[in-house]
Amino acid sequence: MTRYSVEPESANTSKSRGSHLRVHFKHCREITHHINGMPVAKALKFMDDVLAFKAVVPFVKYTGGIGRKAQAKQSKAPGNVGRWPVKATAVVKDLLSNAIANAETKGLEADTLYISHSQCNRAPAGRRRTYRAHGRIGKYASQPAHIEFILTSKKEGVAKNDDGDGEGASGKKITRKQAAKGRFVKVGGDQ
Repeated sequence: MTRYSVEPESANTSKSRGSHLRVHFKHCREITHHINGMPVAKALKFMDDVLAFKAVVPFVKYTGGIGRKAQAKQSKAPGNVGRWPVKATAVVKDLLSNAIANAETKGLEADTLYISHSQCNRAPAGRRRTYRAHGRIGKYASQPAHIEFILTSKKEGVAKNDDGDGEGASGKKITRKQAAKGRFVKVGGDQ
């Protein structure tokens, strides 16, 4: 069994991870950062739109030399820098669908799942070589990634108390001074 960087405290979670994936680390980092916290259905829809070039992945951290896109204005990310990393999006989408399948195997409802943890780390570089001028040899490294997801089922909300009993049930706000007056005990006669 592999170790995850975070161990979930509740049992209604499912996990999925991929190691040494031959996709650009920087692309995977921006995708996982953007979809973290999203409901699963929304994240899958977003990645389908990226693959169809209808939505753009906003680049927040690794922005050097990346052009501006009009679609990037739609996200809350600063600036309008983004790209459509097709290969990385397909790999992340496959991992997410694997986590959903793991959740369904556990008996969790797919509609209530959201991405509670998504992380991307650099993997060791794949080293090749390229031939340069004057008989020299240069490095030609790939930048693979480790990706992990934890999906959590949303908790049911608690119904509001309507019977008027209990502390603060009246719904009236009082100031600190009024609360202090209520705690104050009068001693002695009135003169």
